[in-house]
Amino acid sequence: MEAAIQTLFRWMPFLFGIGFIAPLIAQIISACDVTPPFGLSPIVVGLLIGAPWGLQTVIRGRWL
Repeated sequence: MEAAIQTLFRWMPFLFGIGFIAPLIAQIISACDVTPPFGLSPIVVGLLIGAPWGLQTVIRGRWL
């Protein structure tokens, strides 16, 4: 059980990028009435930013 929780917490920044950062970016895009490029929806743009950001955080160990 301890190993499962450690694995979950290791991937928590990635889940944060998908579950919080991506919807936040989508809401900001919608609130500012900005049209995303290539006909993408705001949530897709958010996921294209949030998921890699969370993944590089898991790999490097820090957000910046």
